[in-house]
Amino acid sequence: MPKKPFPSAKHAEPSVKLSARGVARLQGRHPWVYRSDVVEEKDVPPGAVVRVLDARGKFLGTALYSSSSQIAIRMISHGSVPDLPALVAERIRAAIAYRKENDLVRTTDAYRVVFSEADFLPGLIVDCYNDVLSLQILTQAMDGAPVRGAIVQTLKEELQPAGVVERVEPRIRELEQLPPLPTALLWGEKSSTEVRMNGVRFYYDGLEGQKTGAFLDQRENYAAAAQYAHGEALDAFCYQGGFALHLALAPAGKCSTVTGVDSSRPALEMAEKNALLNGRELEWIEANAFDLLREYSASNRRYDTIVLDPPAFAKTKRDLDKALGGYKELNLRAMKMLRPGGILVTCSCSFHVSPSDFLKVVADAAQDAHKSLRIIEHRGASKDHPILLNVPETSYLQCLILSVSN
Repeated sequence: MPKKPFPSAKHAEPSVKLSARGVARLQGRHPWVYRSDVVEEKDVPPGAVVRVLDARGKFLGTALYSSSSQIAIRMISHGSVPDLPALVAERIRAAIAYRKENDLVRTTDAYRVVFSEADFLPGLIVDCYNDVLSLQILTQAMDGAPVRGAIVQTLKEELQPAGVVERVEPRIRELEQLPPLPTALLWGEKSSTEVRMNGVRFYYDGLEGQKTGAFLDQRENYAAAAQYAHGEALDAFCYQGGFALHLALAPAGKCSTVTGVDSSRPALEMAEKNALLNGRELEWIEANAFDLLREYSASNRRYDTIVLDPPAFAKTKRDLDKALGGYKELNLRAMKMLRPGGILVTCSCSFHVSPSDFLKVVADAAQDAHKSLRIIEHRGASKDHPILLNVPETSYLQCLILSVSN
């Protein structure tokens, strides 16, 4: 039976003209153009599908328009788009096929299905947690009723979930001047489930937690860290126990003890449930990781493995210097606490901290700590989080696995 067409309002597309700098960005295959590079726009409604032109009126492609964001347009096609909901459905199917055909998802039933610009769907994120799907809508255009309908219908057809949850970032909706919404179950009857990552079991509650409910971008790094971890292990910023549980469940005898630290009591309560789900008892400490590392370093506490996986310190360029200072302090304290031959797993999810910045700040910390470092692995996000070569914003996660020597 042929698929029914998605409802779509038919009207003439408005247009915007770009400066030479804006045109150059598009020619470089970056999908964003900032408001300062839009030189002409007339009566363009919020979330409109717009024709993009250069200053002379040459057609460059089609974009999604935001009336409030500094990113005024996000390219969605270098051709015409007569039916946005149909295109969104096609791109979702392509994203699912990309992961399947390239065998990008292994040893897990929790993975990213759609990664916004990296899957040519700017403003849409979809994650799969076993039989529950979690989505985020981040732009005016993706928030329109016909597009929302196409998203949910296509996900139902392709993945047959038991439930579809919408995770809401209130700050993003405010910035996009969208009406407030609660995080809620959009379709189906199920919003929680159990997932497996690398053989480790986790509870998932789509209505609680951060991001879309878990940090799937670290999934492959969890397994990598477990290969090298040994002895007494400390997982700072442990959230719901991703790294800690992988370390605890590593081959028998590698880690004698594992301790997880986080400032969020609800996160630690879930981490404890996850530990019991896997038949393990771990030590969980509710504390500010900066303060705890400072205290432990001063009191000569020692570990064989330390994991640092803090939240993003640099959400804007203005935060960069402060962020680098934070990363240096954390790594310095951790290195001082590691025994010779210890393993440091240190991460940054701050896009504005470049790979060279991060390597330098870790190297500077090693110098101040009088330690020598050998890089075992320099990793990024899981493969189901694609990186577009000309869109550096899609490459934001860094994970260094280091051997630390005196």
